[in-house]
Amino acid sequence: MDIITIVLIAIGLSMDCFAVSIAKAGTLNKFDFGKFFAMALLFGAFQGLMPLIGYLLGYNFAAYIESVDHWLALLILSIIGGKMIFEDVKPKNTKEETPEKNPYSIHTLILLSIATSIDALATGFVFIPYKEWLWIAISIIAIVSFVFSFGGSMLGLFFGKKFSFKFGIVGGIILIGIGVKIVIQHCCL
Repeated sequence: MDIITIVLIAIGLSMDCFAVSIAKAGTLNKFDFGKFFAMALLFGAFQGLMPLIGYLLGYNFAAYIESVDHWLALLILSIIGGKMIFEDVKPKNTKEETPEKNPYSIHTLILLSIATSIDALATGFVFIPYKEWLWIAISIIAIVSFVFSFGGSMLGLFFGKKFSFKFGIVGGIILIGIGVKIVIQHCCL
């Protein structure tokens, strides 16, 4: 494990936050620092907290999975990445959805924070063999998610209604690539 790998994992995980931030900001007509900051703060906090929870849940099983941890990392990152890609390419429901009363309510933001960080929970298992990197990884994941969320809000405000890009595909490919890299490093080094 190294800093570049952790940053790439953080970028991959932050793509859901980025896409949601773009979509949410696309509903606004003007810049609102408070709303953008609150969403980015919650997204960053949950993205950082979930890998810690996953690590703590999986740590008790570390002795049992040590010989296959690299394959487990590949499996987890491939499932998360594949899910992100699938969700971005599957046809969207074309029915008109009922607009939310307040898309930036604390309740809505907490639910979105949980939903976008579930993938990060499983990523905590990846850090079991790299416990010396755990706190650095959690910090980087939280910071990158905050920055991507805030930046996504800014982009969404200005371009959200004009452009559509499949951020989930990019994030999914990054996570699968990291899983492959972990297996290659373990098997070849």
